[in-house]
Amino acid sequence: MWFKAKRYGWGWYPSTWQGWLILAVFVAALTWNAFRFGNGSQTTSDLWYGFIPQTLLMVLVLLAICWYTGEKPRWRWGKDT
Repeated sequence: MWFKAKRYGWGWYPSTWQGWLILAVFVAALTWNAFRFGNGSQTTSDLWYGFIPQTLLMVLVLLAICWYTGEKPRWRWGKDT
């Protein structure tokens, strides 16, 4: 399992080097996307039709990877079960 379930709440955190690599690639892609649109963006439509859809796609891909390579997601209250 690349991602373990958080102890409190809903979500995951990386637990292996593969999980950390996926997270590092996600942060690098998100940073690249922000700089790319920050330097060349002139209108609001550039933001709405470029940056936001690409960012949402990256987040969905990260969630899919976490879902398939991590523990079953559910709300946790800090108990071990």
